[in-house]
Amino acid sequence: MTIRTLQSSFTGEVSPSMYGRIDNDKYRSGLAVCRNFICLPQGPVQNRSGFAFVRQAKHADRPSRLIAFEFSSTDTMILEFGHQYIRFHSRGGTLLNANGTPYEIATPYSSDDIFVIHYAQSADVMTLVHPHYPVKELRRYGAYDWRLIDVTFNSPLSPPGNVSVEYVPNGNESDSRFTYKYKVTAVQDSDEGQRESAPSAAASVSCNLWWDNALNRITWSPVSGAARYRVYKSTAGVFGYIGETEGTSFEDNRVDADDGITPPRYDAMFTPGDYPSAVAYFEQRRCFAGTVKRPQFVWMTRSGTETDMAYHIPVVDDDRIKFKIAAQKVSRLKHLAPLSQLLALSESAIFRLSPANSDVITPESVSAKPQVYQGASEVQPLLIRSNLIYASERGGHVIEMGYNWQQGGFAVNDLCVFAPHLFERARVKDMALALSPHPIIWCAMTDGSLLGLTYMPEQAVSAWHRHDTINGAFESVAVVPEGDEDILYAVVRRTINGATVRFIERMHERLYNGLENCFHVDAGATYEGQETQTISGLGYLEGCEVAILADGAVLPREVVRNGKITLEVPAKKVQVGLPITSEIQTLPLIVNLQDGSFGRGHQKNINRVWMQVYQSSGVFVGPNFEDLTEAKQRLDELYGEPPEPLSTEIDVPLPGSWNASGQLVLRQKDPLPLTLVGITCDLAQ
Repeated sequence: MTIRTLQSSFTGEVSPSMYGRIDNDKYRSGLAVCRNFICLPQGPVQNRSGFAFVRQAKHADRPSRLIAFEFSSTDTMILEFGHQYIRFHSRGGTLLNANGTPYEIATPYSSDDIFVIHYAQSADVMTLVHPHYPVKELRRYGAYDWRLIDVTFNSPLSPPGNVSVEYVPNGNESDSRFTYKYKVTAVQDSDEGQRESAPSAAASVSCNLWWDNALNRITWSPVSGAARYRVYKSTAGVFGYIGETEGTSFEDNRVDADDGITPPRYDAMFTPGDYPSAVAYFEQRRCFAGTVKRPQFVWMTRSGTETDMAYHIPVVDDDRIKFKIAAQKVSRLKHLAPLSQLLALSESAIFRLSPANSDVITPESVSAKPQVYQGASEVQPLLIRSNLIYASERGGHVIEMGYNWQQGGFAVNDLCVFAPHLFERARVKDMALALSPHPIIWCAMTDGSLLGLTYMPEQAVSAWHRHDTINGAFESVAVVPEGDEDILYAVVRRTINGATVRFIERMHERLYNGLENCFHVDAGATYEGQETQTISGLGYLEGCEVAILADGAVLPREVVRNGKITLEVPAKKVQVGLPITSEIQTLPLIVNLQDGSFGRGHQKNINRVWMQVYQSSGVFVGPNFEDLTEAKQRLDELYGEPPEPLSTEIDVPLPGSWNASGQLVLRQKDPLPLTLVGITCDLAQ
């Protein structure tokens, strides 16, 4: 009996532990293997683009980490953090000095610490925090002017010195029945508003200002950078505001002090060995959390400022905020995530920080409510739409967190529940998010693999795919917009000619015009120019066998010798690099049979397959990985011309192969594009 089956969509790799769940919708559209293919939100699978070689990392024997610097969608950089240095890459190139060497700046971070750095960016300033290093800012003043500076949270002005008070009786009797005390602050105008210094030491005088025309004249030394000065007078033990002047003296003729306006106060913020682990921007404040000695404390700057940690007594709404989260476990806060409300993530729980009695967070209106008791690892979380994506501390799974109005708070969802086998022996080491052309969460794993999650929650799309590269391991990933696509950069540790090297590589754009422009090789390079048979400049792949696409045609593989290869035929445009093998395998087949077995316990033979493809060229198909048949697709192209990409249904007869699973394998081993839309099988059983 012959039965035809159809699989019209592919929703990612499914764990072998799910093979019995034929009742689950994920099973009907899932895959047993999805290797070097990307699952598209619409349902097809597409072999991934290759990685182009950018430059070798500075140290071959030490890891590097990539961090995205995004000023705008058209002004982006990739920062290469390594052992005590930062280098800069953009659009497939490296920022170079005039002498051709990479431009770099020095940092104190060792290679052992770079994956614990957390960051938040505002325009040209990126804040970097690490529990063992002072808070730093990476500032861009120009293309070749990057500076790493320590952040100070005290006032930029010194308090006025030499403050003194002179009683001026103006013809009245000298009377010392009252004591008047004064403090003076310096004020500076800045982009963050007014910055006020700590108050000076108090100056006092005993006199009587109740006499007519009597006054106290307060004087002080000028402060560099001050635009004006504020004077405060003690009333009932509280220094209240009495006036402001641009000069260095002020006369008090019995001015009533406003004790609602008091001098700012500053605390010692972070000390050696006690630096914050988390940073974020929220409600116009820069927020920090989780030092080693104060693991559950949160600090927020004054509203509208980056570094002003001043507060007053009595407090005012825009004062800095400092509080401790009361929790069941003393777990250091590792991340702050700004959604509609601020989330604080520790290794054991996640808290929602929100106003208690007002619309905004203030020093007297802040609450911390636990949302989920499933904490986060050190990997920096991602924000996508209105959701938070993080790697869990225990189990290493990737977790989705979003607001649930039915629960009245935030709820989580394990995105790995159908593919736990991908995380059984590896944990997430680094994560990055690409939104265009398809929303994909990229995860560099500790075993060197690269996992992708096609993620579109509003369409219930969540599809895992795994990627590898010849003689290579992915160690770090970052994504920045470049042109119309979000581009993935990676640090890849490779073994080349017997030596360990580390490459910075850039995933090529998927959209292309003409088959000669597609790019499906790793650590690849492109030649474009006069027709030639010799391609040089490949010394970084010395001794490696490389795949070649020349003017859209696949040529036999060559081994790089003396940094070059020789083509069989001359070509004007050549893509060359390490070959990529892309494979998918369908799940064990389910068939509605009268005996109710759904095909289990029956031998099966797929003798014919129809593959619906889009803009594709080159595919092998068969019942297992060892027995594959090439789909012939040459039509009416001229001799010597490469076959045109097809967007049609390809009919491939298969040799007989009886087995219990009825699975199908598709492979793309050539540097050509393949987008599989659906599969129809002719099944004998």
